Amino acid sequence: MTDDDRAPESGDAKTRAGFVALIGEPNAGKSTLLNRMVGAKVSIVTHKVQTTRARIRGVAMADLPDGERAQIVFIDTPGLFQPRRKLDQAMVSAAWTGASEADKVVLLIEAHRGVTAGVDRILAELKEKTSGRNIVLAINKVDRIKREKLLALTAEISAKFEFEEVYYISAERGDGVDELKQWLGRQMPASPLLYPEDDLSDLPARMLAAEITREKLTLRLHQELPYQLTVETENWKDQKDGSARIEQVIYVARDGHKGIVLGKGGETIKAVGAEARVEISELLDRPAHLFLTVIVRPNWLEENERFREMGLEPPGKG
Repeated sequence: MTDDDRAPESGDAKTRAGFVALIGEPNAGKSTLLNRMVGAKVSIVTHKVQTTRARIRGVAMADLPDGERAQIVFIDTPGLFQPRRKLDQAMVSAAWTGASEADKVVLLIEAHRGVTAGVDRILAELKEKTSGRNIVLAINKVDRIKREKLLALTAEISAKFEFEEVYYISAERGDGVDELKQWLGRQMPASPLLYPEDDLSDLPARMLAAEITREKLTLRLHQELPYQLTVETENWKDQKDGSARIEQVIYVARDGHKGIVLGKGGETIKAVGAEARVEISELLDRPAHLFLTVIVRPNWLEENERFREMGLEPPGKG
C-alpha cells in the first residue's frame, strides 16, 4: 500500500502531518532517535553499523502549544557511506530517496566524532541532491563532549553548510528530543492525519517481525556475519486461539555461516528464537509461536527478490 492509497483520516482543521527523513553516517543514532520519537521500538538498534537496511517509517504524534496536533512520519534511512556491494548501493540509494521525499530532513552527527570525511561527503551530496532545501542539524551524543568543544563543532559545521536550525540532543537519554519533536511538528503542513493515531509504523507486521529476529541475530553474532544474512517471514498464520504461527527463514551466504547461526547443539538459534518470540508477542499484543529455519543461498546478496523483501529497490531498477 502506498501513501496515496491511504484514505486520510477526517478530523478538524487543527492537525498537521508530514514526513521527516533522518539521515547520517552509520551508527549516528538515527534508529535510537526514531524509537525515542515514536515512543516504541520500530527500528533495529545495535552497536554495529549499517543495521538499518530499508527506509523504516515510524509514526509519532506531537501535541503543540496552540492546541494543534501534528503527526510526524519519520523515515529512518540506512546510514550513508561509501557503497561497495550491491546491497550497499541499494541501501544508500534508499537513504537519498527518503531524504528527497521528506518535508524536512534531519542530519544527525555524533558530537564526539565531529565533522568526519563521511559527514563532509554527506554535506556535499546534500547541496547537490536537496536543491537548497532547508536541513536541520541534530548533534547527537552531546553528553560525550564538553560545551566548549560542542560550540566549536557547531561553528565548524555551520561554516560548511547553512542549516535551518541546530539542535543538541542525546537520543539515548532523551535530552533535547522533545524540543526537536515539537519544532518538527510545527513545520509539518496543515493536513488531515495520514495514518490512524495508534499506528506506530507503516511497515507490515511480518516485516517488523523479521527485523526483530535479525536484530537478535546481529546482537549475538560478531564481525561481518550480521551483514551476510537476512531474515524473511515466509508464512504467517493467525490461529483460532488468537495466537500467531510465524515461520521465518534466515538466509546465509556460506555453509560455515549456517553452523555459526545454529550454534553448538542449536544453542544460538534457540536463544535467538526465544528472545525474538518475546518481543514479537509484545509487538502483536498476543502470543506468537516462532519457527526459524536457516538456508544457505550463496548468491542471496545479488538476488533482486531478497532486496524487495527488505523493502529496498534493486540497483539499476526504477
